Amino acid sequence: MRLTKKSHSCVRLEKDGRTLVVDPGGFSEEDAALGADVILVTHEHPDHFDEGRLRAALEADPAAAVWTLKSVAEQLSAAFPGRVHTVGHGDAFTAAGFDVQVHGELHAVIHPDIPRVTNVGYLVDDGALFHPGDALTVPDHPVRTLMLPVMAPWNKISEVIDYVREVRPERAYDIHDALLTDLARPIYDRQIGALGGAEHLRLAPGTTAEL
Repeated sequence: MRLTKKSHSCVRLEKDGRTLVVDPGGFSEEDAALGADVILVTHEHPDHFDEGRLRAALEADPAAAVWTLKSVAEQLSAAFPGRVHTVGHGDAFTAAGFDVQVHGELHAVIHPDIPRVTNVGYLVDDGALFHPGDALTVPDHPVRTLMLPVMAPWNKISEVIDYVREVRPERAYDIHDALLTDLARPIYDRQIGALGGAEHLRLAPGTTAEL
């Protein structure tokens, strides 16, 4: 399976000629969702969900479909009947040859005065990859590749390090990194790499890795 990092929290997976895209939001490329057979969205925040990007992908390919939580599905399902599927914690499904399990229920706390929205993470192909969205969800299943939300208004580096320790993946790739400046990246690389207990890696947008 090939992983391609897109900007911020968007990633693209390719296997056997099929493509799965997670979180093609407003911080990702305009064409981030185009060409996807399967699109997964973790939650409704605009850096993870952009309605225009999803509509463009669904209109371009009548066979493409979306799996997401209720708040996002409600904005798309009327226009694309039968192609927008609502999922929640504990669900499992197979789409375009990808086996997906859904883990998690709530977005991480940004501030006590800000209501928490629903957030789900996606475990793909029996733990080959886990994308948690905007939460530090620990799935009850071994994870080989963790997509690691490295910099967000709702986290700090000690929590990121402890999250890697708790999940215990073989490797962790940075996501949610649009707010992380190039000046700060070496600090995060050094501390997470030294303390997380797993191989810590970073891909520039548009670059790939084989999983």
